[in-house]
Order: sequence, then structure tokens, then C-alpha cells
Amino acid sequence: MYLEIVEANKPKRGRKRTADSITKRLAAIQKELTTADAIVKLRLTQERMNLTAELATKQLGSDFAKLENQFVKIAAVYSQRNGITYSAWQEMGVQPNVLKRAGINREEL
Repeated sequence: MYLEIVEANKPKRGRKRTADSITKRLAAIQKELTTADAIVKLRLTQERMNLTAELATKQLGSDFAKLENQFVKIAAVYSQRNGITYSAWQEMGVQPNVLKRAGINREEL
């Protein structure tokens, strides 16, 4: 769950979306769906699904800190057992300070 949230919230170019802006876009999509042709409906349906998932992760709030702490407890052992490198964690979006707390260093697996 932690990695899914991290990946969904990886920094992206441009302005960050807020829960309010996501909610507004979801409402706009609902209106657009009523008149859209099939291919546009398909695209809008996927966008709605993506935004709904993003909104759910934003609403986790304090649960994220709990998930992060659980990740920190097990990440180093998991990395060693599975050959997961610092770089791989970072590419997934795990922040360097979290990796440091977990005891995962750049030089090691």
C-alpha cells in the first residue's frame, strides 16, 4: 500500500493537484460523459478511474505516516532478501530521507 501511494504521488511537472481540483475535474468528466462519443468516453472513463484513485490516496492523510513507518521497519530486510537497490526504491518514488530511516544506503543492496 505504501508504494502505491508513493507512486501515485510522485512529483510531476506543473501545478500539483489538490483534492478540490480533482473533485472539480471529476464533476466535469461526469458532464462530458453524457455527450461524448465512444472513444472519448473510453478516455474519460480512464481519467475518472485515475483521478478517483489519486483522490483516495490524498484523503489518507495521517494513515500515510503510519504506512511509512511500517515501510521503514521492513524495507531494509526486504531489500536484502530480494536484491532491491537504493536506486530502485528511489525510482519508485521513495524519498531519500525515508530510505535513510529504513537503513538503506546508496552503496548497499
